[in-house]
Amino acid sequence: MRTIVDLTGEQLGALARLCSEQKISRAEAVRRAVDRLTGESAAAAKDIGFGLWKHKRLNSRKHVDWLRTEWGAQ
Repeated sequence: MRTIVDLTGEQLGALARLCSEQKISRAEAVRRAVDRLTGESAAAAKDIGFGLWKHKRLNSRKHVDWLRTEWGAQ
């Protein structure tokens, strides 16, 4: 799919140099940049909750079981 992106002159120059060095098209460079950006974002979102409750003193298995009791109460 095609899209339009506005770049500054400085960004366009840097992109042109990168494309020349790597022998790739602008489109390929932009696709790679988008892949990297979205991949990093997804990884960061996954890591946000890691260790969030490490300071709490609870048995995680018992806590999950307790939370699930709400599902059975109808």
